[in-house]
Amino acid sequence: MTSGPMPAELPELLRQHLQAAVAEMEREIRDQVPEYAGDGGDYAKRVERTVSATVAFFVDSVDHPNADARKLTEMYLRLGEEEARQGRSLDPLQNAMRVSSQVACRRFIKDAYRLGWSRETLGRLTDSLFMLLARVSDAAAQGYARQQGRLATEREHRRERLRDLLIAEPSPGREAITALAAAARWEPPKSIALVALPAGAPAGARILPPTVLAAWDAPLPFLVVPDPEGPGQDRLRPALRRLGTAAIGPTVPLDRGAVSLRWARHALTLAERGLLPCDTPVRCVDHIASLATFAADELVGATAEAVVGPLLALPPARRQPLAETLLTYLQCGDNAVIAAERLHIHEQTVRYRLRRIAELTGGRFSGLDGRLDLMLMLSWLVRSGRAERTA
Repeated sequence: MTSGPMPAELPELLRQHLQAAVAEMEREIRDQVPEYAGDGGDYAKRVERTVSATVAFFVDSVDHPNADARKLTEMYLRLGEEEARQGRSLDPLQNAMRVSSQVACRRFIKDAYRLGWSRETLGRLTDSLFMLLARVSDAAAQGYARQQGRLATEREHRRERLRDLLIAEPSPGREAITALAAAARWEPPKSIALVALPAGAPAGARILPPTVLAAWDAPLPFLVVPDPEGPGQDRLRPALRRLGTAAIGPTVPLDRGAVSLRWARHALTLAERGLLPCDTPVRCVDHIASLATFAADELVGATAEAVVGPLLALPPARRQPLAETLLTYLQCGDNAVIAAERLHIHEQTVRYRLRRIAELTGGRFSGLDGRLDLMLMLSWLVRSGRAERTA
């Protein structure tokens, strides 16, 4: 196909039918693209103006092939940005362009037969049309991608602000949290739990559900988990295991995140010291007594002499088995058989140690009064390691 000039009369012939062509394209778009059907709003009018400008530029470019298309491509760039801003896909716009090209090609073929255009003229005309449509389509896609990038960055910043708001103390209140959640496109849950993490979690293990808000780069990293008792959350525990030692705070209302995080960090500290198990993520709800006891470490230590003084007077080698046996026995409902099974010792050994304790204390631990205090004290004594070392 040669590349000589188009027939001189062609641009004027096209201009004579420009308005009719635009009107037909607009009708076909409304009929074939559901998103624009019956839509007489500002957005539909903007699309129609864009179609009109595209057709006008195309007709002008027939006798001015080097015409500057920057104004037209900028129009499509902004249109693509608007599609992304409104949360729509590019499909409706691309379908509208496809429909417009079909209308244009039908009219070209009709005019070619009516006016006796050569096959070369018809071919070059349609080639020029599709080249222009490809160019403006690329511009729309660029605008769409650019705006999506902006929105993603903005949404991420809002999610970061929301994450920090959820652990603020005092809390700004549910209303402020809900408003920011809507702006961040984060569905406010009924409850949340905070997860405390050690610093330097491996990057490859950071893949979590998109609803989880993460503070990876904080000096003390943490996660906000929505509806931690809800369906599907059982998949979160394996993900947490890949992050190393982790502690899951109590489930709290939306405006009590600071409470959950405070206890999660307390549990994490104890797990890192070996005072709580750390082979799986530590759940605060599973260690309430230990957390409460260690949180009152100063008080418990100061009153230990008054509660378990006879045991503290013993050498560590004798103190540890007696304290551990008495604690396990009380936890098992005063059942020596079950206590022996848990301690992996003979039942008679349990009974012997209990008699020894009774002799040392004058039977002061046999009554029900003060049993809770005693169990908390024994738990502190055994789990803190103080039963194993010289006071």
